[in-house]
Order: sequence, then structure tokens, then C-alpha cells
Amino acid sequence: MRKSYLVVLSAFLLVCTFVAGCSQSQAPAPQAQPPGTIDQARLKMFSPLPEVVPAASGAPTREMVDLGRMLFFEPRLSKSQQISCNSCHDLKTYGVDNQPTSDGHKGQKGVRNSPTVYNAAAHFAQFWDGRAPDVEAQAKGPVLNPVEMAMPSEKVAVAVLASMPEYVAAFKKAFPNDPKPITYDNMARAIGAFERLLLTPSRWDAFLKGDQAALTAEERMGFRMFDEAGCTACHAGALLGGNSYQPLGAVKTYPRTEDPGRFKVTKRESDRGVFKVPSLRNVETTGPYFHDGRVATLEQAVHEMGEYQLGKALTNEEAGRIVMFLKVLTGKLPEDYIKPPVLPKSTARTPKPDIS
Repeated sequence: MRKSYLVVLSAFLLVCTFVAGCSQSQAPAPQAQPPGTIDQARLKMFSPLPEVVPAASGAPTREMVDLGRMLFFEPRLSKSQQISCNSCHDLKTYGVDNQPTSDGHKGQKGVRNSPTVYNAAAHFAQFWDGRAPDVEAQAKGPVLNPVEMAMPSEKVAVAVLASMPEYVAAFKKAFPNDPKPITYDNMARAIGAFERLLLTPSRWDAFLKGDQAALTAEERMGFRMFDEAGCTACHAGALLGGNSYQPLGAVKTYPRTEDPGRFKVTKRESDRGVFKVPSLRNVETTGPYFHDGRVATLEQAVHEMGEYQLGKALTNEEAGRIVMFLKVLTGKLPEDYIKPPVLPKSTARTPKPDIS
């Protein structure tokens, strides 16, 4: 009896072992993520560009935008009457002049690279050191800067505009409730209104909105490298930057320390060498790079950021993958919106050019 029991038990265990072995062999092996797969949780730190960036006072009116376009292209807002906003922020070349630093009055050179005006209205502050809170305040600076447009005073700038009947009418339409529409502040408000619609959505926005085919597998792999390297610590949000200040050389001392950065504004020692983090929108087209414009290529910029900000020696392959992703951020220019307008003709009352 005991022998029969053991035989039956042995047979039962043999069957169980066989069945278990079959179950294990038939169970699917864990699948590795296909190349270019992006964890959707990692995309939550990004958002598409807005369709408009309204000012605190509300969305820009058509009349303000039309006036602002004229003023953006108006060279008579400079002392020599040769330099306009568009001179350094050429709208045909993604809002930059592709020079390390721009040419100003009498050929003078500034000390910082001119950043793009595209998408700039969505930044949390303006200029590399954040000294202006918005694009309206930023528009006031270059006109009076002696190295840039060099107008001697707000009064002279207003006199230029008031000397032309077309501008008088345009200011009245743009600011119908102002008893004195032509003011320096209103000039800046109109330029800001125009700039608030200088937005360049790209394939990245389509991807964020759910179009998985908007990016190739290689470009998605580039994003994963961008993310895994740590770039997203500073370059996130709708602009992939433009929303914080950071020290240049966060991990390793940056070799070019001549520019004190935000320290020049705040006088706080902790702000020495601190700059606004630039947006990476259209970065493929807006070189040369960094506040001093001394880095010629995007690949070199990625290598330097890896070294000085992240403490990583990126290989050429890793940097190349990141660059492949960054090119996805190049948007389409709004060709109709940026067409140069017909400007009013000078009158006998319009101040003459002064190249002194």
C-alpha cells in the first residue's frame, strides 16, 4: 500500500514539474522599451506654446499691434536714423542678427549677444540679467542706450513720431482713451503688443498635443538623452528655459568670467555670474551662443553646458543626439505677420539724422 502511494505521489510531482516548466517557457520575456520611447511622465514638465501672450492690461488690440509693427521697423527711432529694433532682431532670421554682439550707433559693439525676440514675451524677465520685467519695459532700453540706438532723450523720440501725421493718427487709434496718445510709454506698449504675437510653434508642440508621428524615433531618442543628461533641470516649460536664473558654471568654474551677469543689477555677490536661462526655442537658428556670443556652434554649446553646468563630459554621439532633439524646436516663421510695413515719410518737422 505504501509503495503504491509513493508511486502515485512521484507521478503527480513529475506532472506538476512538467506543467510548471511549460508555463515558464511559454511566459513572455520582459520587453525592453523600443528605441525612442518616451516616458509620458517625463513630458509633464513641458507644455505647448500659447497662442498669444497677453500683457497684464489684457490682450493686444489690432490697432496696437499694427502700430507696434511700424515702430519695430522704424529706423528714425535711432539717432542716426539707420538702426531699428529689426536691425539686431531680424525677424527674417529668427529674431537675431547671428553676430556675437550687435552693431550699434557709429558701429559701436555691445557687450552681450542680442537674444531672439521670438517667444520672448513669454519669458519671466527680459535681457540676460533680467533688468526688465516684460517686453514693454525692454523696448524702452535700446532706443536711449548710447551704444545701441543712441537717442538723446524720450522727448526727442516722441518729437520724431509726432512730426508725421500718419503716426499721430495711428497712436490715436491704438490709444483712443489717452488725451495725449503719443508718449514714450505708449511707444513701448505698442512694440510690446506686436512682440506678444511673435510665437513660433514647432513639431515639438504637435508632439506634446498627442501627435506621436510629429517626431522621428531618432528625435525621440535625442529627447531621452537631453532628459537623462539633466538638461531638463533648467530647460523645461513651454519655452524650455526663459523661466529662471542660474549661475554660469554651476558645477565647474566657467572660464570667461568678465561679465558679472545679474550682479550688475542687484549688487548681490550671490548674483555674480548669474544669468537668465535662455529659451531653447529656435536655438538651431539663433547662434552664436551664450551671453557673450563666443560659442559658434550648437554642438559646442551642448558640450560646454554638459561640462560646466552638469559636470559631464558628453561624447560626440551624445551631444549629437541632443542636438537632433533641439532642432525639433525650430518653429515656422509667421511670414505674413512679419512683413515690413510701409512707414510714413518724414516731414519738415522731423528731426534730421545725427551721426555724431
